[in-house]
Amino acid sequence: MGAKSGQPTPPIALGASPEQVTGHIAARVIEVDDRLLERLRTACADVTSEPAVIVEASRDWWPLAMTWALDGQVAARASAVARPATAGEVAALLRVCNEARIPVTAAAGRSGVCGASVPVHGGLVLDLCGLSGIVDVDDDSLILDVQPGTFGTWLETTLRDDHGLTIGHWPQSIDLSTVGGWIACRGAGQLSTRYGKIEDMVVGLEVALADGRIVHTGGAPRAAVGPDLNQVFVGSEGTLGVITGARLRVHPAPRGDRRAAFGFTSFEDGLDACRRALRRGATPAVLRLYDATEADRNYQTGDHHVLLVLDEGDPELTEATMNLVLEEALDAGAILLDAELVDRWMEHRNDVSALEALISRGYVVDTMEIAARWGALDQVYADATAAITAVPGTLVASAHLSHSYPDGACLYFTFAGQTEADARERYYRAAWDAGTSAVLAAGGALSHHHGVGLNRARFVRDALGEAFDVLVAIKGALDPHGILNPGKLGLPDPFGEVPWPGPL
Repeated sequence: MGAKSGQPTPPIALGASPEQVTGHIAARVIEVDDRLLERLRTACADVTSEPAVIVEASRDWWPLAMTWALDGQVAARASAVARPATAGEVAALLRVCNEARIPVTAAAGRSGVCGASVPVHGGLVLDLCGLSGIVDVDDDSLILDVQPGTFGTWLETTLRDDHGLTIGHWPQSIDLSTVGGWIACRGAGQLSTRYGKIEDMVVGLEVALADGRIVHTGGAPRAAVGPDLNQVFVGSEGTLGVITGARLRVHPAPRGDRRAAFGFTSFEDGLDACRRALRRGATPAVLRLYDATEADRNYQTGDHHVLLVLDEGDPELTEATMNLVLEEALDAGAILLDAELVDRWMEHRNDVSALEALISRGYVVDTMEIAARWGALDQVYADATAAITAVPGTLVASAHLSHSYPDGACLYFTFAGQTEADARERYYRAAWDAGTSAVLAAGGALSHHHGVGLNRARFVRDALGEAFDVLVAIKGALDPHGILNPGKLGLPDPFGEVPWPGPL
């Protein structure tokens, strides 16, 4: 039904020519020699070792790596890049790499912010942007079949314009990211309170395994045929298989929307209003609560902790939802603010330009999104902001609630610091260690939607506890030679230890 190819958006200009760019992380590198290149080209015609292609394919939007880019470095350099056009070519490439014990890092939009698509051991980057387009739309069943390299903005526009449908998945990175990346990193869109996260949208998957076998999982509306194998691969970040096709739930495009904004005297009051609205069954598409620091920075609202609310769909449903939210907000002591604040957020919600601007001026910045039960959110918020603020060099640590569910919500922390250039990496690690330790100690989850990648890999065993061994066993069964995205998710790495982060 048509295809749309896209290209990744570079996160920041590199401070050196492609030939001079080096890898920052001193991990063992597996090279692809000329003989192996020829073998790979029998599986896929588009395989290259051109430096300009290699350098761009070897990086994503990890903020720490953006500071390295200023010095002419990427986190690590691939040895070759393959750009398959079919699932069969993906499978054939994997067979070659599995036989030759070459690490393979799947990538497409490369919009991730945790280093998940960094080829820490070199080897082959599998660029999936060529597997792009809508395969089929079943309007009666509200089911979409789509290829993994399809970029989000084109997909959402096409579904609305040509089919009157929406996925409801609208991450801030929608212009930069692809369907496969959403699934591989267990992503969330800004409207997840209404539509759910990506794992709620996946009906079925096509996956190429490390040995080149292609398997299909799920496909039915609901099933009781053993465990849900879709969820083995959703969030696996390319370590268990390479997603080559997806079947997703879609929805009728909304007929309209309603908007409101509220100001609270405390962040805790705002959290309670959100909790009570969800408890009563209200699931507005957007329920976004900023602490006073972030609210004033974005909307110039002084000491108010600001809640932005938007719902979309049939007018009869949105009216009922918004009335419930209004009742709970006013009962919690909120005042009504101008709904134009929601319009301002809508106009800028996908703007990611500030990150490059701040890093280019020498700041160290990042975001840390986590999830926790409503009963723990107050403590998580207080402890994590305090812990990050206490790290020497921190200028600000703030948070907003960005996704809400009946049992809990996502807190999205932002921190910024400034240190001497040679101390930026130490500060970054210290801020992450402090914030993450506080979150886990207070009962929060390690990640809500950015995934793990390389940056959070050191925390996974603690976060999963004894269940980590189950993940290791699955990895061993599906990828016994460990070629798929090694160094990620804290999994055992047959190519050697990845020496990042180093000692504080």
